[in-house]
Amino acid sequence: MKKLDFQNWNRKEHFEFFSSFDEPFFGVVSEVDSTKAYDFSKNNDRSFFAHYLHKSLTAVNEIPEFKYRILNNEVVVCNEVHSAATIGRPDGTFAFSFAEFDIDFHVFQKRLKKEIEEVQNSSGLRFNEDAKRLDTIHISSFPWHKLTGLTHSRNFKYPDSVPKITFGKMYSIGNEYKLPIAINVHHGLMDGFHVAKFLDVFQELLDSE
Repeated sequence: MKKLDFQNWNRKEHFEFFSSFDEPFFGVVSEVDSTKAYDFSKNNDRSFFAHYLHKSLTAVNEIPEFKYRILNNEVVVCNEVHSAATIGRPDGTFAFSFAEFDIDFHVFQKRLKKEIEEVQNSSGLRFNEDAKRLDTIHISSFPWHKLTGLTHSRNFKYPDSVPKITFGKMYSIGNEYKLPIAINVHHGLMDGFHVAKFLDVFQELLDSE
């Protein structure tokens, strides 16, 4: 990580303003067209979850603001952002996981598969040091129903600045598939403009192979 050039940052006043809020996070609920991504995954015997998770992380790493974090009241920039996803178990519980990002899907998928297997063979939250890393995106899913709104549990005594992405249940409209997505981010570090940029890049990546 490196420090942001705070004094010359064009959002310096925005950061100072929103960082004083009791709740500096804001959220956007939207959806992306997952038709091509789902068909590609199905036709190539690829996990759809791993596929769209990798695309979302690729998009995150292309948007500088999604790599900004607050450390000791200063803004720092992550070199790369990784996956900190919650993984469900058959008994209805879940646990935290950590999968290091790699632009090569097959490398990332191998790491993700190992984490999923470890979650399935464990109990408890697995809230370890990897789960606490700043250079991650907190990723979760609500795979049972279409997602139209979302709130997060927050500990206001903990200085959180990590973006949170939640995926809902994919649904179909005619011959198209839609994937709901909720994005919650620290308003001191980015605005709706940057969330929209992420969604645009994510969509472009989903439409590519």
